[in-house]
Amino acid sequence: MQGKIIKGIGGFYYVHDGIGKVYECRAKGIFRNRGIKPLVGDDVEISVLDEEKATGNLDEILPRKNRLIRPAVSNVDQAVVVFAITDPMPNLNLLDRFLVMMERQEVPVSICFNKIDLVDAAEQEKLRAIYEPAGYPVHFISTYEKSGLEEFHRLIIGKTTVLAGPSGVGKSSITNFIQPEAQMETGGISEKIRRGKHTTRHSELFFVEESTYMMDTPGFSSLYIEDLEPEALKDFFPEFEAYEDECRFLGCVHIGERECGVKTAVQEHKIGQSRYDNYRLMYQELKEKKKYGRSSR
Repeated sequence: MQGKIIKGIGGFYYVHDGIGKVYECRAKGIFRNRGIKPLVGDDVEISVLDEEKATGNLDEILPRKNRLIRPAVSNVDQAVVVFAITDPMPNLNLLDRFLVMMERQEVPVSICFNKIDLVDAAEQEKLRAIYEPAGYPVHFISTYEKSGLEEFHRLIIGKTTVLAGPSGVGKSSITNFIQPEAQMETGGISEKIRRGKHTTRHSELFFVEESTYMMDTPGFSSLYIEDLEPEALKDFFPEFEAYEDECRFLGCVHIGERECGVKTAVQEHKIGQSRYDNYRLMYQELKEKKKYGRSSR
């Protein structure tokens, strides 16, 4: 029978049959021999060993539509990255790094800011003005007041959605609202360091309704862009493309060049200043890595 891996712990893989039953399965040794690791999100073939105990063997991994590196999951339709709008303040550098990672893996992304009950509308509009011109849908919710969550529910219907973001921003609270049976542990903010306490320890896929799955993933506090040429980074900032024809030089990387359409767009507030600043930081980071890599050979 076919199913989908919703969780993997200690060598066991938990496979949902698409209706409501979950089978505890062990993977055959053939996967180890081939160097293949089953992933949460994999569509699989299993053989049932005991229907009453809901146990089985994982026989085959069906072709993957995609595979994300971090979080390590497969067959994702979209990612929703969740940040608190305050308490803690959103780390936009971290957000932009995540967006670059998803752009590289061609996964559509929506951005969700939680805790809007703690700020005024002007704070929301500042963030909307940065990210909507870049092509990212922006949603504002409050898990405390339960506002915006019905819209969030509509966003995920019929898709497999990865919920990602730092710890303590409300990802588990969102999961509990959408799928109460998930009973995810929720955590507050560490008073000492003003960061979220880790509550999700592994990636797990939750069945919401027919053809609809949502995955809560462990929180992250840092992301590094790997295996990317500095000159290619600009291709993963979608809002740059509209202004690149106005650059004087072909292959302009929008850093030191004069007559740069992207830099002009930043000055005219058509591109968010924080987006451009974070682009420069990542570009320099990649250049340093490239220089260090060459000198070490």
